[in-house]
Amino acid sequence: MDETRIAWMSAREVAAAIRAGELTSREHLEALLARIDRLDDGLNLVVTRDDEQARRAAEEADRAAGRGRWRGPLHGVAMTIKDSFQTAGLRTTSGASELAEFVPGEDAAAVARLRGAGAVIAGKTNLPLYAADVQSYNALFGQSNNPWDTARTVGGSSGGAAGALAAGFTPLELGSDIGGSIRGPASCCGVTGHKPSFGIVPGRGQIPGPPGTLTEADIAVAGPLARDVADLQLALDVLAGPNEWAAKAWSLDLPPPRHRNLADYRVAVWFDEPAAPVDEPVRGLLGAAAGALADAGARVDHDARPAFTFDKAATVFNQLLNAALAGGFSRDEVEALAAKAAQAGEGRALAARYTSQRHREWLSANERRLQLRARWHEFFRDYDAVLAPVLPTTAIPHDHSEPVSRRTIIVNGEERNYQEQFIWMGLAGASFLPATVIPVGIAADGLPVGLQIIGPFLEDRTCLDVADRLYRLLGGFRAPPRFGPG
Repeated sequence: MDETRIAWMSAREVAAAIRAGELTSREHLEALLARIDRLDDGLNLVVTRDDEQARRAAEEADRAAGRGRWRGPLHGVAMTIKDSFQTAGLRTTSGASELAEFVPGEDAAAVARLRGAGAVIAGKTNLPLYAADVQSYNALFGQSNNPWDTARTVGGSSGGAAGALAAGFTPLELGSDIGGSIRGPASCCGVTGHKPSFGIVPGRGQIPGPPGTLTEADIAVAGPLARDVADLQLALDVLAGPNEWAAKAWSLDLPPPRHRNLADYRVAVWFDEPAAPVDEPVRGLLGAAAGALADAGARVDHDARPAFTFDKAATVFNQLLNAALAGGFSRDEVEALAAKAAQAGEGRALAARYTSQRHREWLSANERRLQLRARWHEFFRDYDAVLAPVLPTTAIPHDHSEPVSRRTIIVNGEERNYQEQFIWMGLAGASFLPATVIPVGIAADGLPVGLQIIGPFLEDRTCLDVADRLYRLLGGFRAPPRFGPG
Protein backbone atom coordinates (compact mmCIF):
# COMPACT_ATOMS: atom_id res chain seq x y z
CA MET A 1 0.00 0.00 0.00
CA ASP A 2 1.24 3.50 -0.74
CA GLU A 3 1.56 6.24 1.86
CA THR A 4 -1.53 8.16 0.74
CA ARG A 5 -3.83 5.16 0.97
CA ILE A 6 -2.47 4.25 4.40
CA ALA A 7 -2.79 7.85 5.63
CA TRP A 8 -6.56 7.90 5.16
CA MET A 9 -7.37 4.44 6.48
CA SER A 10 -9.44 4.27 9.64
CA ALA A 11 -8.05 2.58 12.73
CA ARG A 12 -10.44 -0.31 12.08
CA GLU A 13 -9.22 -0.65 8.51
CA VAL A 14 -5.59 -0.65 9.59
CA ALA A 15 -6.23 -3.29 12.25
CA ALA A 16 -8.15 -5.46 9.76
CA ALA A 17 -5.39 -5.15 7.14
CA ILE A 18 -2.77 -6.20 9.69
CA ARG A 19 -4.86 -9.21 10.72
CA ALA A 20 -5.34 -10.17 7.07
CA GLY A 21 -1.62 -9.94 6.35
CA GLU A 22 -2.13 -7.11 3.86
CA LEU A 23 -0.17 -4.60 5.93
CA THR A 24 2.37 -4.84 8.73
CA SER A 25 2.49 -2.63 11.77
CA ARG A 26 5.98 -1.49 10.75
CA GLU A 27 4.69 -0.50 7.29
CA HIS A 28 1.85 1.46 8.86
CA LEU A 29 4.19 3.27 11.23
CA GLU A 30 6.74 4.10 8.52
CA ALA A 31 4.05 5.52 6.23
CA LEU A 32 2.81 7.84 8.99
CA LEU A 33 6.34 8.92 9.99
CA ALA A 34 7.22 9.66 6.37
CA ARG A 35 4.08 11.72 5.95
CA ILE A 36 4.79 13.69 9.12
CA ASP A 37 8.37 14.30 7.92
CA ARG A 38 7.08 15.55 4.59
CA LEU A 39 4.11 17.68 5.63
CA ASP A 40 4.36 18.77 9.26
CA ASP A 41 6.90 21.58 8.88
CA GLY A 42 4.21 24.14 8.07
CA LEU A 43 1.75 22.75 10.60
CA ASN A 44 3.75 21.91 13.73
CA LEU A 45 1.28 19.32 15.01
CA VAL A 46 3.54 16.44 16.12
CA VAL A 47 6.05 17.82 18.61
CA THR A 48 7.76 14.78 20.15
CA ARG A 49 8.82 11.50 18.56
CA ASP A 50 10.99 8.52 19.41
CA ASP A 51 11.00 6.68 16.10
CA GLU A 52 13.22 3.86 17.30
CA GLN A 53 11.04 3.05 20.30
CA ALA A 54 7.98 3.10 18.04
CA ARG A 55 9.69 0.85 15.51
CA ARG A 56 10.55 -1.66 18.21
CA ALA A 57 6.92 -1.71 19.32
CA ALA A 58 5.70 -2.16 15.73
CA GLU A 59 8.16 -4.99 15.12
CA GLU A 60 7.03 -6.66 18.34
CA ALA A 61 3.42 -6.39 17.14
CA ASP A 62 4.41 -7.98 13.82
CA ARG A 63 6.23 -10.84 15.54
CA ALA A 64 3.18 -11.47 17.72
CA ALA A 65 0.93 -11.41 14.66
CA GLY A 66 3.19 -13.96 13.01
CA ARG A 67 2.56 -16.27 15.96
CA GLY A 68 -1.18 -15.66 15.83
CA ARG A 69 -1.18 -13.67 19.07
CA TRP A 70 -3.32 -10.56 19.00
CA ARG A 71 -3.26 -8.06 21.83
CA GLY A 72 -6.58 -6.47 21.04
CA PRO A 73 -8.65 -4.54 18.51
CA LEU A 74 -5.88 -2.00 17.86
CA HIS A 75 -3.10 -4.54 17.36
CA GLY A 76 -0.28 -2.89 15.43
CA VAL A 77 -2.15 0.37 14.76
CA ALA A 78 0.21 3.37 15.02
CA MET A 79 -1.28 6.54 16.52
CA THR A 80 -0.35 9.80 18.22
CA ILE A 81 -1.24 11.01 21.73
CA LYS A 82 -1.98 14.50 23.07
CA ASP A 83 1.07 15.75 24.97
CA SER A 84 -0.79 16.17 28.26
CA PHE A 85 -0.91 12.37 28.73
CA GLN A 86 2.10 10.67 30.23
CA THR A 87 3.73 8.13 27.91
CA ALA A 88 6.31 5.73 29.32
CA GLY A 89 9.72 6.36 27.77
CA LEU A 90 8.44 9.23 25.62
CA ARG A 91 8.72 12.88 26.60
CA THR A 92 5.58 14.47 28.03
CA THR A 93 5.54 18.25 28.54
CA SER A 94 1.97 19.61 28.44
CA GLY A 95 3.60 22.48 26.54
CA ALA A 96 5.59 23.63 29.60
CA SER A 97 9.26 24.60 29.30
CA GLU A 98 9.90 23.33 32.84
CA LEU A 99 8.91 19.83 31.64
CA ALA A 100 10.96 19.95 28.44
CA GLU A 101 13.06 16.96 29.53
CA PHE A 102 10.42 15.04 31.47
CA VAL A 103 10.22 11.39 30.38
CA PRO A 104 7.64 9.47 32.43
CA GLY A 105 8.31 6.02 33.76
CA GLU A 106 4.73 4.87 33.24
CA ASP A 107 1.78 5.51 31.00
CA ALA A 108 -1.32 7.48 31.88
CA ALA A 109 -4.20 5.10 32.53
CA ALA A 110 -5.86 5.82 29.19
CA VAL A 111 -2.59 5.40 27.28
CA ALA A 112 -2.01 2.07 29.02
CA ARG A 113 -5.42 0.88 27.82
CA LEU A 114 -4.63 1.84 24.24
CA ARG A 115 -1.29 0.04 24.39
CA GLY A 116 -3.00 -2.93 26.01
CA ALA A 117 -5.32 -3.07 23.00
CA GLY A 118 -2.27 -3.23 20.72
CA ALA A 119 -1.73 0.41 19.70
CA VAL A 120 1.77 1.64 18.80
CA ILE A 121 2.52 5.17 20.00
CA ALA A 122 4.15 7.11 17.18
CA GLY A 123 4.48 10.55 18.79
CA LYS A 124 2.91 13.36 20.82
CA THR A 125 0.79 16.23 19.55
CA ASN A 126 0.84 19.90 20.48
CA LEU A 127 -1.46 21.80 22.84
CA PRO A 128 -1.58 25.11 24.74
CA LEU A 129 0.45 25.52 27.90
CA TYR A 130 -0.99 23.11 30.46
CA ALA A 131 -3.97 22.54 28.16
CA ALA A 132 -5.39 25.93 29.18
CA ASP A 133 -6.55 27.70 26.00
CA VAL A 134 -8.79 27.23 22.99
CA GLN A 135 -5.77 27.68 20.70
CA SER A 136 -2.72 25.39 20.59
CA TYR A 137 0.55 27.22 21.06
CA ASN A 138 3.22 27.44 23.75
CA ALA A 139 6.71 28.82 24.28
CA LEU A 140 8.27 25.36 24.12
CA PHE A 141 7.00 24.17 20.72
CA GLY A 142 5.33 27.19 19.17
CA GLN A 143 2.07 27.48 17.26
CA SER A 144 0.12 24.69 15.56
CA ASN A 145 -1.58 25.60 12.29
CA ASN A 146 -4.82 24.33 10.86
CA PRO A 147 -4.45 22.06 7.79
CA TRP A 148 -7.49 23.80 6.28
CA ASP A 149 -5.89 27.24 6.56
CA THR A 150 -2.56 27.79 8.29
CA ALA A 151 -3.61 31.31 9.30
CA ARG A 152 -6.24 29.69 11.57
CA THR A 153 -6.03 27.83 14.83
CA VAL A 154 -6.53 24.09 15.22
CA GLY A 155 -8.41 24.88 18.44
CA GLY A 156 -7.46 23.78 21.90
CA SER A 157 -6.54 22.14 23.92
CA SER A 158 -6.47 18.92 21.85
CA GLY A 159 -5.57 21.01 18.81
CA GLY A 160 -2.50 19.14 17.64
CA ALA A 161 -4.51 15.93 17.95
CA ALA A 162 -7.37 17.14 15.74
CA GLY A 163 -4.98 18.69 13.23
CA ALA A 164 -2.95 15.49 12.98
CA LEU A 165 -6.11 13.55 12.13
CA ALA A 166 -7.15 16.09 9.50
CA ALA A 167 -3.69 15.99 7.89
CA GLY A 168 -3.56 12.19 7.75
CA PHE A 169 -0.79 11.82 10.33
CA THR A 170 -2.70 9.38 12.56
CA PRO A 171 -5.93 7.36 12.37
CA LEU A 172 -6.79 7.84 16.04
CA GLU A 173 -5.98 10.22 18.88
CA LEU A 174 -6.40 10.49 22.63
CA GLY A 175 -7.57 13.88 23.86
CA SER A 176 -8.97 15.44 27.01
CA ASP A 177 -11.93 17.76 27.56
CA ILE A 178 -12.82 20.05 30.46
CA GLY A 179 -14.11 23.13 28.64
CA GLY A 180 -14.51 21.59 25.20
CA SER A 181 -10.91 20.53 24.50
CA ILE A 182 -11.93 17.52 22.40
CA ARG A 183 -15.02 19.03 20.85
CA GLY A 184 -13.70 22.46 19.83
CA PRO A 185 -10.65 21.17 17.95
CA ALA A 186 -12.75 18.48 16.25
CA SER A 187 -15.01 21.24 14.91
CA CYS A 188 -12.09 23.46 13.88
CA CYS A 189 -10.40 20.66 11.92
CA GLY A 190 -13.38 18.78 10.50
CA VAL A 191 -12.89 15.52 12.40
CA THR A 192 -14.90 13.57 14.97
CA GLY A 193 -14.49 13.52 18.74
CA HIS A 194 -16.28 12.07 21.74
CA LYS A 195 -16.45 13.55 25.23
CA PRO A 196 -17.42 10.57 27.39
CA SER A 197 -19.75 10.67 30.36
CA PHE A 198 -17.76 11.92 33.32
CA GLY A 199 -15.98 9.18 35.23
CA ILE A 200 -16.06 6.30 32.75
CA VAL A 201 -12.50 6.75 31.43
CA PRO A 202 -9.79 7.03 34.10
CA GLY A 203 -7.94 10.34 33.91
CA ARG A 204 -4.91 9.47 36.04
CA GLY A 205 -1.61 10.42 34.45
CA GLN A 206 -2.58 13.72 32.84
CA ILE A 207 -0.68 16.97 33.23
CA PRO A 208 -1.86 19.23 34.84
CA GLY A 209 -1.56 18.70 37.83
CA PRO A 210 2.12 18.03 38.26
CA PRO A 211 3.47 14.57 37.36
CA GLY A 212 2.43 12.11 40.02
CA THR A 213 -0.84 13.87 40.88
CA LEU A 214 -3.63 11.41 41.71
CA THR A 215 -6.50 13.90 41.80
CA GLU A 216 -8.73 13.88 38.71
CA ALA A 217 -10.13 17.33 37.98
CA ASP A 218 -13.84 18.06 38.20
CA ILE A 219 -15.59 18.04 34.78
CA ALA A 220 -12.43 16.80 32.98
CA VAL A 221 -12.57 13.63 30.89
CA ALA A 222 -10.30 11.71 28.53
CA GLY A 223 -11.70 10.58 25.21
CA PRO A 224 -10.98 9.71 21.58
CA LEU A 225 -10.76 11.73 18.38
CA ALA A 226 -10.88 10.11 14.94
CA ARG A 227 -12.02 10.70 11.37
CA ASP A 228 -15.22 8.66 11.66
CA VAL A 229 -17.65 7.75 14.42
CA ALA A 230 -17.07 4.01 14.20
CA ASP A 231 -13.47 4.55 15.32
CA LEU A 232 -14.74 6.61 18.25
CA GLN A 233 -16.96 3.69 19.23
CA LEU A 234 -14.05 1.25 19.01
CA ALA A 235 -11.80 3.52 21.05
CA LEU A 236 -14.44 4.06 23.73
CA ASP A 237 -14.75 0.29 24.11
CA VAL A 238 -11.01 0.18 24.78
CA LEU A 239 -10.86 3.20 27.09
CA ALA A 240 -13.99 2.89 29.22
CA GLY A 241 -13.95 1.06 32.53
CA PRO A 242 -13.32 1.53 36.25
CA ASN A 243 -9.97 2.79 37.50
CA GLU A 244 -7.54 0.28 38.96
CA TRP A 245 -8.66 0.93 42.55
CA ALA A 246 -12.35 0.36 41.79
CA ALA A 247 -11.90 -2.55 39.38
CA LYS A 248 -11.85 -5.13 42.18
CA ALA A 249 -15.53 -4.54 42.83
CA TRP A 250 -16.94 -2.41 40.02
CA SER A 251 -17.50 -3.03 36.34
CA LEU A 252 -18.89 -0.84 33.58
CA ASP A 253 -21.59 -2.02 31.20
CA LEU A 254 -22.70 0.90 29.06
CA PRO A 255 -26.21 0.36 27.69
CA PRO A 256 -26.70 -0.12 23.94
CA PRO A 257 -28.22 2.63 21.80
CA ARG A 258 -31.82 3.31 22.74
CA HIS A 259 -33.22 2.44 19.32
CA ARG A 260 -32.48 0.30 16.28
CA ASN A 261 -34.41 2.42 13.82
CA LEU A 262 -33.74 6.08 13.16
CA ALA A 263 -37.49 6.73 13.03
CA ASP A 264 -37.74 5.82 16.71
CA TYR A 265 -35.28 8.52 17.80
CA ARG A 266 -36.66 11.77 19.20
CA VAL A 267 -34.06 14.51 18.91
CA ALA A 268 -34.21 18.07 20.26
CA VAL A 269 -32.50 20.94 18.44
CA TRP A 270 -30.98 23.76 20.52
CA PHE A 271 -29.19 26.20 18.22
CA ASP A 272 -30.34 29.67 19.26
CA GLU A 273 -29.66 31.67 22.42
CA PRO A 274 -29.41 35.47 22.72
CA ALA A 275 -26.46 35.12 25.11
CA ALA A 276 -24.53 32.90 22.68
CA PRO A 277 -25.20 33.85 19.05
CA VAL A 278 -23.85 31.61 16.31
CA ASP A 279 -22.35 32.99 13.09
CA GLU A 280 -24.94 32.74 10.31
CA PRO A 281 -22.86 30.56 7.93
CA VAL A 282 -22.28 28.12 10.81
CA ARG A 283 -25.93 28.29 11.87
CA GLY A 284 -27.00 27.49 8.31
CA LEU A 285 -24.98 24.28 8.19
CA LEU A 286 -26.26 23.22 11.61
CA GLY A 287 -29.83 23.77 10.44
CA ALA A 288 -29.21 21.76 7.28
CA ALA A 289 -27.84 18.88 9.37
CA ALA A 290 -30.93 18.87 11.59
CA GLY A 291 -33.07 18.93 8.44
CA ALA A 292 -31.20 15.94 7.01
CA LEU A 293 -31.86 13.98 10.18
CA ALA A 294 -35.56 14.82 10.02
CA ASP A 295 -35.75 13.95 6.32
CA ALA A 296 -34.22 10.56 7.11
CA GLY A 297 -37.03 9.80 9.53
CA ALA A 298 -35.98 10.94 12.99
CA ARG A 299 -38.49 12.95 15.02
CA VAL A 300 -36.83 16.35 15.36
CA ASP A 301 -38.18 18.97 17.77
CA HIS A 302 -36.91 22.57 17.56
CA ASP A 303 -38.74 23.81 20.64
CA ALA A 304 -38.06 21.22 23.35
CA ARG A 305 -35.75 22.29 26.19
CA PRO A 306 -34.84 20.93 29.59
CA ALA A 307 -36.42 22.84 32.49
CA PHE A 308 -33.66 25.39 33.05
CA THR A 309 -32.36 28.43 31.19
CA PHE A 310 -29.26 28.48 29.04
CA ASP A 311 -27.90 31.37 31.10
CA LYS A 312 -28.27 29.34 34.29
CA ALA A 313 -26.34 26.42 32.82
CA ALA A 314 -23.61 28.75 31.52
CA THR A 315 -23.19 30.41 34.92
CA VAL A 316 -22.92 27.10 36.77
CA PHE A 317 -20.45 25.77 34.21
CA ASN A 318 -18.30 28.90 34.38
CA GLN A 319 -18.15 28.80 38.18
CA LEU A 320 -17.28 25.10 38.35
CA LEU A 321 -14.84 25.26 35.44
CA ASN A 322 -12.82 28.10 36.94
CA ALA A 323 -12.71 26.29 40.27
CA ALA A 324 -11.45 23.12 38.57
CA LEU A 325 -8.78 25.04 36.65
CA ALA A 326 -7.50 26.58 39.91
CA GLY A 327 -6.27 23.22 41.19
CA GLY A 328 -2.69 23.93 40.17
CA PHE A 329 -2.56 27.47 41.59
CA SER A 330 -0.54 28.29 44.69
CA ARG A 331 -2.24 29.80 47.75
CA ASP A 332 -0.60 33.17 47.01
CA GLU A 333 -1.94 33.11 43.44
CA VAL A 334 -5.44 32.33 44.67
CA GLU A 335 -5.30 35.11 47.25
CA ALA A 336 -4.08 37.55 44.60
CA LEU A 337 -7.03 36.59 42.40
CA ALA A 338 -9.40 37.10 45.32
CA ALA A 339 -8.03 40.61 45.78
CA LYS A 340 -8.37 41.29 42.05
CA ALA A 341 -11.97 40.08 42.12
CA ALA A 342 -12.77 42.47 44.93
CA GLN A 343 -11.34 45.45 43.04
CA ALA A 344 -12.30 44.71 39.43
CA GLY A 345 -15.50 45.72 37.75
CA GLU A 346 -18.24 43.13 37.44
CA GLY A 347 -17.44 42.25 33.84
CA ARG A 348 -13.85 41.24 34.57
CA ALA A 349 -14.30 39.99 38.11
CA LEU A 350 -16.15 36.74 37.48
CA ALA A 351 -13.22 34.54 36.44
CA ALA A 352 -11.07 35.81 39.30
CA ARG A 353 -13.90 35.41 41.78
CA TYR A 354 -14.75 31.89 40.66
CA THR A 355 -11.10 30.86 40.65
CA SER A 356 -10.65 32.08 44.23
CA GLN A 357 -14.07 31.05 45.58
CA ARG A 358 -14.39 29.49 49.02
CA HIS A 359 -15.37 25.88 49.38
CA ARG A 360 -18.85 26.77 50.63
CA GLU A 361 -19.41 28.69 47.38
CA TRP A 362 -18.28 25.68 45.38
CA LEU A 363 -20.69 23.48 47.34
CA SER A 364 -23.53 25.81 46.37
CA ALA A 365 -22.49 25.67 42.71
CA ASN A 366 -22.27 21.90 42.89
CA GLU A 367 -25.83 21.72 44.23
CA ARG A 368 -26.97 23.84 41.29
CA ARG A 369 -25.11 21.43 38.99
CA LEU A 370 -27.01 18.51 40.55
CA GLN A 371 -30.26 20.36 39.97
CA LEU A 372 -29.28 20.77 36.29
CA ARG A 373 -28.48 17.08 36.08
CA ALA A 374 -31.89 16.24 37.52
CA ARG A 375 -33.60 18.40 34.90
CA TRP A 376 -31.57 16.72 32.15
CA HIS A 377 -32.56 13.32 33.52
CA GLU A 378 -36.22 14.28 33.31
CA PHE A 379 -35.77 15.67 29.80
CA PHE A 380 -34.14 12.51 28.51
CA ARG A 381 -37.18 10.45 29.48
CA ASP A 382 -38.88 11.97 26.45
CA TYR A 383 -35.91 12.79 24.20
CA ASP A 384 -32.92 10.70 23.19
CA ALA A 385 -30.38 13.34 22.17
CA VAL A 386 -29.86 17.08 21.70
CA LEU A 387 -28.20 18.72 18.71
CA ALA A 388 -26.22 21.83 19.67
CA PRO A 389 -23.47 24.05 18.24
CA VAL A 390 -19.88 23.36 19.18
CA LEU A 391 -18.38 26.79 18.44
CA PRO A 392 -20.04 30.04 17.42
CA THR A 393 -17.67 30.37 14.43
CA THR A 394 -15.31 28.37 12.28
CA ALA A 395 -11.66 28.21 13.38
CA ILE A 396 -10.53 31.69 14.40
CA PRO A 397 -7.36 33.43 13.18
CA HIS A 398 -4.37 33.00 15.47
CA ASP A 399 -4.51 35.45 18.37
CA HIS A 400 -1.83 35.32 21.07
CA SER A 401 -2.48 38.79 22.44
CA GLU A 402 -2.34 39.36 26.18
CA PRO A 403 -4.18 39.51 28.43
CA VAL A 404 -6.43 36.68 27.29
CA SER A 405 -9.38 38.40 28.95
CA ARG A 406 -9.24 41.19 26.33
CA ARG A 407 -9.31 38.91 23.28
CA THR A 408 -12.43 38.91 21.15
CA ILE A 409 -13.98 36.91 18.33
CA ILE A 410 -16.23 38.13 15.52
CA VAL A 411 -19.75 36.70 15.33
CA ASN A 412 -22.08 38.06 12.67
CA GLY A 413 -19.84 41.09 12.23
CA GLU A 414 -19.79 42.01 15.93
CA GLU A 415 -17.07 41.63 18.55
CA ARG A 416 -17.88 39.03 21.20
CA ASN A 417 -16.06 37.75 24.27
CA TYR A 418 -13.29 35.24 23.47
CA GLN A 419 -14.64 32.93 26.20
CA GLU A 420 -17.85 32.41 24.23
CA GLN A 421 -15.95 29.81 22.23
CA PHE A 422 -16.74 27.22 24.89
CA ILE A 423 -20.12 28.44 26.16
CA TRP A 424 -22.15 25.92 24.12
CA MET A 425 -19.90 23.08 25.21
CA GLY A 426 -20.73 23.84 28.84
CA LEU A 427 -24.22 22.37 28.36
CA ALA A 428 -22.78 18.86 28.42
CA GLY A 429 -19.66 19.59 30.47
CA ALA A 430 -21.24 20.97 33.61
CA SER A 431 -23.75 18.11 33.78
CA PHE A 432 -21.30 15.25 33.06
CA LEU A 433 -23.12 14.29 29.83
CA PRO A 434 -21.57 12.52 26.84
CA ALA A 435 -21.28 14.49 23.60
CA THR A 436 -20.10 13.46 20.14
CA VAL A 437 -18.89 15.94 17.52
CA ILE A 438 -19.14 15.33 13.79
CA PRO A 439 -18.36 17.56 10.80
CA VAL A 440 -21.51 18.80 9.06
CA GLY A 441 -20.11 20.78 6.15
CA ILE A 442 -17.79 23.49 4.90
CA ALA A 443 -18.70 27.14 5.51
CA ALA A 444 -18.33 29.96 2.99
CA ASP A 445 -14.84 30.74 4.34
CA GLY A 446 -13.69 27.24 3.32
CA LEU A 447 -13.46 25.96 6.88
CA PRO A 448 -15.27 22.99 8.45
CA VAL A 449 -18.14 23.22 10.92
CA GLY A 450 -18.88 20.73 13.68
CA LEU A 451 -22.09 19.78 15.48
CA GLN A 452 -22.32 18.20 18.93
CA ILE A 453 -24.82 15.48 19.73
CA ILE A 454 -25.45 15.42 23.50
CA GLY A 455 -26.84 12.28 25.09
CA PRO A 456 -28.08 11.07 28.49
CA PHE A 457 -25.55 10.38 31.24
CA LEU A 458 -23.85 6.98 30.73
CA GLU A 459 -25.73 6.51 27.45
CA ASP A 460 -22.68 7.28 25.33
CA ARG A 461 -23.68 4.64 22.82
CA THR A 462 -26.91 6.48 22.11
CA CYS A 463 -25.29 9.80 21.20
CA LEU A 464 -22.62 7.92 19.23
CA ASP A 465 -25.33 6.05 17.33
CA VAL A 466 -27.21 9.24 16.44
CA ALA A 467 -23.89 10.83 15.48
CA ASP A 468 -22.90 7.90 13.26
CA ARG A 469 -26.22 7.91 11.41
CA LEU A 470 -26.04 11.66 10.77
CA TYR A 471 -22.33 11.50 9.89
CA ARG A 472 -23.08 8.97 7.15
CA LEU A 473 -26.11 10.91 5.92
CA LEU A 474 -23.91 13.98 5.44
CA GLY A 475 -21.13 12.18 3.59
CA GLY A 476 -18.54 11.71 6.32
CA PHE A 477 -15.02 13.12 6.59
CA ARG A 478 -13.59 15.51 4.04
CA ALA A 479 -9.85 16.01 3.89
CA PRO A 480 -8.36 19.52 3.66
CA PRO A 481 -7.70 20.21 -0.02
CA ARG A 482 -3.91 20.41 0.31
CA PHE A 483 -3.68 17.19 2.28
CA GLY A 484 -6.39 15.00 0.80
CA PRO A 485 -6.06 12.00 -1.50
CA GLY A 486 -5.17 12.57 -5.11
